[in-house]
Amino acid sequence: MAHADFAYPDPAGVPALRRELAGYLGRVRAGAATPEQVVVTAGVAHGLSAVVRLTGAPLAVEDPTSERQLPMLRATGVPLIPIPVDGEGMDVAALARSSAGAVLLTPAHQFPTGVVLSSRRRAALVAWAEETGALVIEDDYDAEFRYDRDPVGCVQALAPGRTVLLGSVSKTLAPGMRLGWMVAPAPLADRVAHHRMDTDLGSPVVGQHALARFLASGAYDRHLRRMRRRYRSRRDALVEALAVHLPEAGISGVSAGLHLYLRLPRPVPRLAEAAASRGVLVQTSGPAALIVGYAGLGEARLGEAVARLSAAVRRGPARA
Repeated sequence: MAHADFAYPDPAGVPALRRELAGYLGRVRAGAATPEQVVVTAGVAHGLSAVVRLTGAPLAVEDPTSERQLPMLRATGVPLIPIPVDGEGMDVAALARSSAGAVLLTPAHQFPTGVVLSSRRRAALVAWAEETGALVIEDDYDAEFRYDRDPVGCVQALAPGRTVLLGSVSKTLAPGMRLGWMVAPAPLADRVAHHRMDTDLGSPVVGQHALARFLASGAYDRHLRRMRRRYRSRRDALVEALAVHLPEAGISGVSAGLHLYLRLPRPVPRLAEAAASRGVLVQTSGPAALIVGYAGLGEARLGEAVARLSAAVRRGPARA
């Protein structure tokens, strides 16, 4: 990096990174992006909060959705409208009946259920946005990690004038880097950049220059190919262990991402607490569903974890 690179940054992000991201998203995610539409953020949450605050429209959210995001979204002050999710993703007909002026969804791998927004629903979503002038906020969650099917293109390419695409390196590299991006229609990208100038003067530059170099060299693509193989092996080990220890559980979200969604045949009271008492961290989604991550454990430990989880489901908390 040159001395000048350490001055106050462009609030939209380091130009070299914005160029690389525009090219990468077009090549890998079939996005429609120019560098001028890219704004570098401190992760998806940062970009999401800024867009929701600037637009101020009632926001439709998936039901179920990420419990971690809800407090941040409520803090923006905009009304939140839950829209149900089924096997094809968000129910766009229900969305069209709502009063939402914007919608947040995870079409590539819905969190937490893991379903993909169907092509029929994608077309209906774009038609709704074009007809109403609403904004689609697309969290490109887990899009880089697909194992059993071709990658799913982003919605943003279908309606670039009505869509904000959000992404980050939280899953591909590390969440602690707090490095992400948005691709927005040019007028909104300008507003976000001015908002950053008025609030935080932009993101740290060293990580941005490093990511730009990582992308330009091809090393990021090689890293993703390597991690897909590793995570697929762990996914397979988790599915096999579930078939042995919890065969009654329904599983979805298998084809992509870093977690599985388990549906139990009956509610289990205080299940997350019971699992934690046996040394297993899971997140519940309602009284009879679990979100089980597998990225951080090797294959052998995943088998042990599922055996402990099965004991928690059947026998409750471990005795002290």
